Amino acid sequence: MKSPAWRRLLPRLQAQLAPDELTLDEPTRKAHAGDKWFASALPDVVALPRTPEAVATILRFAHAHRIPVTPRGAGFGYVGGCVPVHGGIALSVARMNRIREINTRDFVAVVEPGVITGQFQTAVEKLGLFYPPDPASRADCSLGGNIATNAGGPRCLKYGVTRDYVLGLDIVLADGTPVRLGTRTHKNKTGFDLHRLFVGSEGLLGVVTGATLKLLPLPPSRACLIVGCATMKSAIRALQSIFAAGFLPCALELADAFTLAAARKRTGSDLLAGCEALFIVEIDGQKTSVAREILDLEKLVAKAKPRFIQRAIGPKPCEKIWQLRREFSYALRDTGLTKLNEDIVVPRGRLEELFTFAAELSRKHDLPVACFGHAGDGNIHVNLMLDEAAPGIAARQEAALDDLFRKILELGGAITGEHGIGLAKKPWWNQAASPAVRDLHQRVKHALDPHGILNPGKFL
Repeated sequence: MKSPAWRRLLPRLQAQLAPDELTLDEPTRKAHAGDKWFASALPDVVALPRTPEAVATILRFAHAHRIPVTPRGAGFGYVGGCVPVHGGIALSVARMNRIREINTRDFVAVVEPGVITGQFQTAVEKLGLFYPPDPASRADCSLGGNIATNAGGPRCLKYGVTRDYVLGLDIVLADGTPVRLGTRTHKNKTGFDLHRLFVGSEGLLGVVTGATLKLLPLPPSRACLIVGCATMKSAIRALQSIFAAGFLPCALELADAFTLAAARKRTGSDLLAGCEALFIVEIDGQKTSVAREILDLEKLVAKAKPRFIQRAIGPKPCEKIWQLRREFSYALRDTGLTKLNEDIVVPRGRLEELFTFAAELSRKHDLPVACFGHAGDGNIHVNLMLDEAAPGIAARQEAALDDLFRKILELGGAITGEHGIGLAKKPWWNQAASPAVRDLHQRVKHALDPHGILNPGKFL
């Protein structure tokens, strides 16, 4: 492949950066060619800046010479959001990984975008503070990537998603202009809420170089129930009764029979035998109230006549239950089938219709479908399980996805709840957004990135 003309200008950029902040090394380029989705594309060069000033230098150069730039965090996304489909520069913020401040009086932290989410949570919890957003990949994903995708997780039922904890952002715009948006106060109404515009923008509008995050007091106690049910209908009715009784759990997870059969095979847990559905409910708060409420919840759930109920009180017993939940995705991969994870979301009251439709989808297209996820807010991961060697699998896959997303939109839902659009959902963007909404996106994009250099080839 012929090198792009701008490659001969790279020494000018290199002269403005530290010696190891720009590399043409092929193994490094390959390592920055994609994320956890199926697509990949080699960037022409990888930038590994350590400072906001270096990011600004790179973007000024790219803007001047019309060079594509694909920002990326830890590369643990699931929709191809950081695949550099037009080559150019893969700009990684992984080296910008310092926690600059954790303030126990202001309940605020100031971080760089490359900080790993799980490590940040551990650091704040040691000080009696709490950062609730908990994506499943929190041990590996970065806060910058969480901000770019507006990541969620089980606890967002009670506590909200990443957007709800971003008080301020340091952004470098496409032309290299640095801007500081928001403040470190928990309330602010000075002008437009601009920093939130960049949360969930998937690297299309600017590059995050710093974030000021809201923290909460760490709840002193937590408790869980894990409940196995004979039917999905009885499980969903039990979940509805929890809300009807006035409870707001911090997490409420649900899984179907296919997922549970795979998890039983992986874990050897006899607990899952004979279960067509399983849910986990967690509450947190003060020790006395949690101890009382978990018993009340247990009595309430028992009315649905589940196959079993197990209770856990305290961090270690609760984590033992959540460890089983974390095995679900790995268990589906153990089947030998390719897991196509679709993070759809429906209104909470349409869950039963969603699971009924998933069973119909499986029968219609002769594809196993495994569903599990965040039932509390309607964000269920619908996984098409594909045998890549099966005849006509590609056509059946596409037809199944078309049917799935059409139904989700009919139910008043959204085609992505937390992973973003990236490349994976790009074919359905026109269905998910009206012409007026798409035009508005384009206007915002053009205003902030007039040459279209940031993350090109995605949904805009």
